[in-house]
Amino acid sequence: MADKQMQEKYAELALRTGVNLQRGQALMINSSIEGADFTRIVVRKAYELGAKDVLVNWQDDTITLLKYQHAPEEVLTDIPEWQIEKHLSFAKDGGALLSIRSTNPDLLKDVDPAKVAKAQKASSEAMKEFRKYTMNDRIAWSIISIPTGDWSQKIFPGKSKEDAKEALWEQIFKIVRVDQDDPIAAWEEHNQNLKDAREVLNKKQYQALLFKAPGTDIRFDLPAGHVWKGGAAKTTDGNAFNPNMPTEEVFTLPHKYGVNGTVTSTKPLIYGGNMIDNFSLTFKDGKVVDFKAEQGYETLKHLLETDEGASRLGELALVPHASPISQSGLIFYNTLFDENASCHIALGKAYPTNIQGGSDMNEEELDKHGVNDSLTHVDFMIGSGELDIDGVTADGNTEAVFRKGAWAF
Repeated sequence: MADKQMQEKYAELALRTGVNLQRGQALMINSSIEGADFTRIVVRKAYELGAKDVLVNWQDDTITLLKYQHAPEEVLTDIPEWQIEKHLSFAKDGGALLSIRSTNPDLLKDVDPAKVAKAQKASSEAMKEFRKYTMNDRIAWSIISIPTGDWSQKIFPGKSKEDAKEALWEQIFKIVRVDQDDPIAAWEEHNQNLKDAREVLNKKQYQALLFKAPGTDIRFDLPAGHVWKGGAAKTTDGNAFNPNMPTEEVFTLPHKYGVNGTVTSTKPLIYGGNMIDNFSLTFKDGKVVDFKAEQGYETLKHLLETDEGASRLGELALVPHASPISQSGLIFYNTLFDENASCHIALGKAYPTNIQGGSDMNEEELDKHGVNDSLTHVDFMIGSGELDIDGVTADGNTEAVFRKGAWAF
């Protein structure tokens, strides 16, 4: 069994630095039944920190798979009103949201991708209003991960489930700095480093970024007034929180109509319980006009067809190749980890907070500023130790931002 003391430290870090739980605040947790022991630690600590209520939404991979295999399609695509209202009432009450992700990457590999795509689209449509609370930082939210047997064995295929879980716990503790004497202080220092990086980029206000690497040659125009974020964020009430743990990125949004060129993936993407690997996308005026995939072509096709905005970009993130996750040498088959090992971009919805005044803009105003809208937001990795990035300055000149996967500043 994983070190209980380390699990206690991890739970406290998730609550104090992740969602920054306030006394008298409610907490909603999304978690796997397989992670019940750790989730109970989180619940106990949340009450110790003064939570007024803790609501846990349990998920189970086996039951999820059985539902896809046997339930009629209308059940998969008809989201009950009570489920929508539960989330909205929680958000309106100013609660915090902690998601503990640990799904089997291959869970739905034998399920028709079209069925999965329809179910995910229906869920995204149903939760559109709730998602405004998270994507506009109206409430504190955070995503962490814990090992489960199937996921652990995907990363460490030569080990038994228990040994694989132990190995993954060890990696997670290290990557999220739980192995340090004072993880909370370590995160304060890390957040400051990310803040320093994003402030450099916010002062630069590049017109565009040019990415070049094997299989990648692309220009990302950046909207006027774009804002680089990274590390800790702040709710509209002014409370700091960390949306992702781990996080190694600074990110902004590309102009939805200003992306031209081709990008090639450098790590697998797990989407809808399926793997998409060795794929490339070609953009013209911001829209995907061609794509290829050695694995998961149909899944990628359905993703791009989710809605009009799914074939455009909502995020552009810079991550040095020397990040702790990249240096682990592991592929995690989990976007939370793999995206923080590599520069990445996201198909779909942009965060309105990535443009000045964006949280107060309506959909038409966001579109005029080049901010993409979609039911989906899916990150995939395009960075490597061979990636060079140049910034286009206001006078049209270029200067180095990344060289060989590292900051050039």
